[in-house]
Amino acid sequence: MTRPRHQPVLLSEVLHLLAPRDGGDYVDGTFGAGGYARAILEAADCRVWGIDRDPGAIARGAELARRFAGRLVLIEGRFGEMSRLLSERGLVEADGIALDLGVSSMQLDEAERGFSFRADGPLDMRMSGEGESAADIVNHAPEQDLADILFRYGEERRARTIAKAIAKRRKTAPIKRTGELAEIVRGVVGRRSKDAIDPATRSFQALRIAVNDELGELDRGLVAAEAMLKPGGRLAVISFHSLEDRRVKAFIRQRTGRAPGGSRHLPAAQRPTPSFRRCPGDEAVPTATEIAGNPRSRSARLRGAERNEAPAWGTLEEAA
Repeated sequence: MTRPRHQPVLLSEVLHLLAPRDGGDYVDGTFGAGGYARAILEAADCRVWGIDRDPGAIARGAELARRFAGRLVLIEGRFGEMSRLLSERGLVEADGIALDLGVSSMQLDEAERGFSFRADGPLDMRMSGEGESAADIVNHAPEQDLADILFRYGEERRARTIAKAIAKRRKTAPIKRTGELAEIVRGVVGRRSKDAIDPATRSFQALRIAVNDELGELDRGLVAAEAMLKPGGRLAVISFHSLEDRRVKAFIRQRTGRAPGGSRHLPAAQRPTPSFRRCPGDEAVPTATEIAGNPRSRSARLRGAERNEAPAWGTLEEAA
């Protein structure tokens, strides 16, 4: 049997957390192949608002929108701007919001998008197809800035050495292909037979995050979700690496009043009232069975919470 091209990760756990109900409005902020949106629509007689910055994802979702006519609304844009995107279309509050972070399986599998080192393609990595590409950064960023990107977003210990090797190679000719970049990184890091991941993994992750401002987008999306969710509405966020997960964990712990340090040192009258509460199924990781069937799920982690009646805290800076 041929394996489906895209398998939503932790799907049953996300549905359990969101608990879709008839008449509700749910936001799939990272529509992708529509797996979560489809499951929500099948679970209840509700509406789903699918947001994705990738024009290709929106175009591919047209068939699903026709199948669920009047119940699935597709919007091209960033989930960090969901408040504006949805209010422009008449939705000011939601019963649930799902965010599946990072790059999609489809984007990884399409060599021409330049996200993966597994197949050679143009060094692009832009989810929206607009703005600065990975090739622009690799060929034009100062060596120190490039090293900082690799270290900060890829947690790459050999960041300085890799940046130096890139700077040396680009003096000869521009680095335009994913295969070229992967070759440079592997030449610096090396590869042992016992290594679980390709030596180029961290560098490609770092560049993708930088190109798409993924961490900034996540911060904006969490704050927007807090503002959009009605009391009792639930947030479900799936992350795939520690940089994302630390941000999601910190946000939820802070907003549920469980964060150590920080605002607890303020006088009680100045501490914001928690805007979320814990709820059933608010943390999950893939089962061994899911990982066996979909190895890409192995690093996934689901975190969530339920909105309460307290006012939203606002931006992360305002809440600090």
